[in-house]
Amino acid sequence: MVPVLQVEDLSISFTQYTSGLRRRTISAVRGLNLAVEAGQVVAVVGASGSGKSLLAHSILGLLPYNSRMEGRIVYQGAPLTIDRLKQLRGREIVLAPQGVSYLDPLMQVDKQLRRGRRDAQARADSRAALARYGLGPDTGRKYPFELSGGMARRVIMAAAAMEQPRLLIADEPTPGMDAPAARRLLGHFRALAAEQTAVLFITHALDLAIEVADRVVVLYAGQTIEEAAAEDFQSVHRLRHPYTRALWRAMPQHDFAPLPGAQPGPGQAESGCPFAPRCPKARAACGQTVPYRPFGGGWVRCLYAEEGDA
Repeated sequence: MVPVLQVEDLSISFTQYTSGLRRRTISAVRGLNLAVEAGQVVAVVGASGSGKSLLAHSILGLLPYNSRMEGRIVYQGAPLTIDRLKQLRGREIVLAPQGVSYLDPLMQVDKQLRRGRRDAQARADSRAALARYGLGPDTGRKYPFELSGGMARRVIMAAAAMEQPRLLIADEPTPGMDAPAARRLLGHFRALAAEQTAVLFITHALDLAIEVADRVVVLYAGQTIEEAAAEDFQSVHRLRHPYTRALWRAMPQHDFAPLPGAQPGPGQAESGCPFAPRCPKARAACGQTVPYRPFGGGWVRCLYAEEGDA
């Protein structure tokens, strides 16, 4: 089966000017890889600054002018060029963004969902989309400033689902929601996947990722370091990368053990494994290029990865 979305060796850098008009290039993403098939939910997990939102913006062609992107983004088996994006974005490829500021503050919710259509079917579709996310018809008559943060995020999801997308990119859609609302939203991701939508769920919450996803892709300092089936997170011994195991142990339901140190910022880890300064397994070879390779039923970027237990 050809994946709906393939990201191959994606790298993103930014040009900045310092004092004296000196120019420097900062690497933010290096060698990022993932794929999403129709009917799948793939979660991308990582701390702030790991490149999650840059991934979403690169797929949608929304990177700033001072950026440079290398690698390939393939949609439905063909390169996702700017010309294709103009035809697909907002229709087949839809973003549920992180910020509720994407809603027009001067337009009622119903009108934003209908996108200028005034026919009876469009109005019915708008009401149905709101109802799907637990919002009544009165929500459609409200302006964004009258919504709570959680309601606004559900409106964004309703707008995305109305387009019946082939690819939905949900960028941190759950902040501001209580636990029951967040889990209802995860159920909607599964419902969209059942309709053969490919869902890319970007989040910092590993527990939510495990709950909804078929596969989990872990980012660290702008790199994919592991891809694992969600079921592999049932046991720390089934995970391959030391950082992924540390994330598992830091979850409240496990040892709740924080990992010492901090993730390097953009431009601070230009070669070798960026996790090496925090890794108990680090060796001199970790200062060289570390390939992303299939291992133990998943993928890993580590020279000393551990085979997942059956």
